Amino acid sequence: MKNDDNNFLVHRLKIGEETAYDSLIDLYSQRLYGYALSLTRDHAQSQDIVQNVFIKTWEKRKKLDIHTSLNNFLYRAVYNEFINQYKKKRSNRVLEQKYYNSLEKAVLVQDDSSYEHITKEIFKEIKRLPPKCQQVFILSKQEGLTNTEISKYLNVSIKTVEAQITKAFHILRGRVSTKYDMVFVIVFGKNSRG
Repeated sequence: MKNDDNNFLVHRLKIGEETAYDSLIDLYSQRLYGYALSLTRDHAQSQDIVQNVFIKTWEKRKKLDIHTSLNNFLYRAVYNEFINQYKKKRSNRVLEQKYYNSLEKAVLVQDDSSYEHITKEIFKEIKRLPPKCQQVFILSKQEGLTNTEISKYLNVSIKTVEAQITKAFHILRGRVSTKYDMVFVIVFGKNSRG
């Protein structure tokens, strides 16, 4: 695409032409997806990244200030979105490590009868979660499906799956005491996140 054509497309985006947005997607989605895939090595995450880039571009269209080329701008946006997602996953891993550090303490403090009581309380609270949240949480933590598998099964983005799992842990932590919170790792295995 020539520079003049790029400038015209950006101008049309800025004034809110939806056909310009459609053209942007048609012209760049495959290339950006290929680039995202080279960074993530994950098809679903790559689709998510590209989708987020297009959505953010549309949302900020009035303030678009492209100094190089539209092509460079979009590739940089994909890279930045990848870095943001990477940092978020990394912070989830740090949170998960905190659960593991608490695991030994939780096991030492709990005897069999109190462990059974806590487990019942947690499962009772899971049944009280909002329906979509409960479904995603059970598929992840009880059925053992990965976030990618859940997103394909429910036909939602990985980001939605992660958000529902995080929401479930947030609700459960709010409803049960801290000592119950430490038992989540025991009950839901090594992939527990919140």
